[in-house]
Amino acid sequence: MMDQQHTHGGDGHEKIEGLTDAVGEWLKGTGPESDIVMSSRVRLARNVAHFPFVSRATDQERTEVEEFLRSQIAQSPVGQQLAYINVGQLEEVDRQFLVERQLISREHAEAEGARGVAIDEGEQVSLMINEEDHLRIQCMHSGLDLPGVWDQIRQVDDALEAVVPYAFHPRWGFLTACPTNVGTGIRVSVMLHLPALVITRQIDKVFRSLHKISLAVRGLYGEGSQAMGDFYQISNQTTLGKNEDELVGQVSDIVPVLIEYERRARDYLVRESQLNIHDQVSRAIGILRTAQTISAEETLQHLSRVRMGVLLGLIGDVKISDINVLLVRTQPAHLQKLRGVELDSSDRNIERARYLRQHFENADGDVTSVN
Repeated sequence: MMDQQHTHGGDGHEKIEGLTDAVGEWLKGTGPESDIVMSSRVRLARNVAHFPFVSRATDQERTEVEEFLRSQIAQSPVGQQLAYINVGQLEEVDRQFLVERQLISREHAEAEGARGVAIDEGEQVSLMINEEDHLRIQCMHSGLDLPGVWDQIRQVDDALEAVVPYAFHPRWGFLTACPTNVGTGIRVSVMLHLPALVITRQIDKVFRSLHKISLAVRGLYGEGSQAMGDFYQISNQTTLGKNEDELVGQVSDIVPVLIEYERRARDYLVRESQLNIHDQVSRAIGILRTAQTISAEETLQHLSRVRMGVLLGLIGDVKISDINVLLVRTQPAHLQKLRGVELDSSDRNIERARYLRQHFENADGDVTSVN
């Protein structure tokens, strides 16, 4: 069990130091269909009755909401398994670290005033306080496991509802800061790795189809972020008029179709352009092993190709879980935390290249011939 003390002063920094060496459950690549589905996530937006929404609240009211929720969470059975971090008192690099780890949103990191996050040891449960809503409950599992995530988040939500008076309207449902979340307040999403659909130029056609059935496509870090390294988040766009099971079902039904498209595209690449794909994978791992300086974006792109190469049997002795972890640990804040110093952009690029060279020297992965 993690440290259950409330965070006062600087101990949030210490908890982040503990997270630096750990690996969240969703990065282990152990869940169903985890060759293509990185993670399944459900978020619930909740607000405390009798308090104004965060965007309308004064600094004093935000502080009262944060103190109230922190104490109520600590009293619930759920809260006893969570470590609380005072986000408002963190340095920028520590806040960015939590974003890279998918434990808080970019909006939460960049906001002002009193706010916090409570996280469980496996990094499956994350409770954001004073993000866009007073409370954002998030559960995330490895691979395609939306029923498991939905079951877990429902239990967390029920436990919190027993101690927190939620803002709820008999006709409209849960009241939220953004109108698209009103009703169930649920956002169901899966993160997919779709390199073959990108290489075969089918990705835009797929996304147009998703848009027609009201599913949103976003980048690695959610709303407003670019798709990097062929990683995409697919999620429901609106919640009003459908219940939670229907929304979970809507995303659950479409993901197997996307998985099938990606698998077919991968088969096509191996069958029809074996030399070309082998060359792309070989170049990617070659650059990662030898580069003296490399950006985060270029790293993601090459790691994406290597990840696909491992799954297509083109690379031996490289584990998918290692690639998943590298995707996160080569991000700017993680690099700085691992190094223990703040680095500017060019120094980060040098440090990132050094870290990758060291990793691949130790791993000693070989590019092998295609069967």
